[in-house]
Amino acid sequence: MPGPPSPHAPPPPFDAVAARRIRESLGMAPGHVAHGLSASFGLTHITPGTVTAWERGLASPSPGELTALASVLWCDPTQLIGTPRALREHRLIRGYAVTDVARAVGMDLGVYEEAERTGVWTGDDRQTKALASVLGLSQRDRMTVTGDNGRLAELLGEAVSTRWQAHARAIAKLTGLDRRALAEPLRTMHQEYQHLMTATLSRATTAAASGEQGRAYLERVTDRFWDLLEAQG
Repeated sequence: MPGPPSPHAPPPPFDAVAARRIRESLGMAPGHVAHGLSASFGLTHITPGTVTAWERGLASPSPGELTALASVLWCDPTQLIGTPRALREHRLIRGYAVTDVARAVGMDLGVYEEAERTGVWTGDDRQTKALASVLGLSQRDRMTVTGDNGRLAELLGEAVSTRWQAHARAIAKLTGLDRRALAEPLRTMHQEYQHLMTATLSRATTAAASGEQGRAYLERVTDRFWDLLEAQG
């Protein structure tokens, strides 16, 4: 298993909105937070302006600063971390160093670093399964970090705009999910898309407007797919 995080690790994705919301719920001002970080953790370089910059998304706390901030705000550090999307963000949330993850999945360090930098995963099936295990990735997360969501979006787009049954097998193979589990989400999405296209045209809208509605749906088609699957249990 990977070891502790590097003391020089870049910051994990920070949820600025959550930080401000929690601070305000405690009736604290940025100055109170800065004082707590200085008095309790020796972070004398943190000023009220620093706290405000964090909350505005202009800067992010380091891993150590985030842990201290959570303590001052009486919350768990995970409450201050945004939703991870990229491979690097998942690693940072787990607190692992690049070398440790590369070793755990059996991948050359340079190859792994390239995957984080480009967002293109080149690992084989064994390495992909190891990555999912080490980082605790859900199926949705795995598809995102390995870059397979692009192909999934193509298949889902074809499924909702034509006959979804004709694409169920390919989607099942790509995602590793049982075809029976895909039936209801795909059927629902097909109905949603077809209803959307029919409704926009029946309201005497232009073909351009109808096309815009369709494009908007397809832009979020993978998120809709995963949301339906998760709701299904």
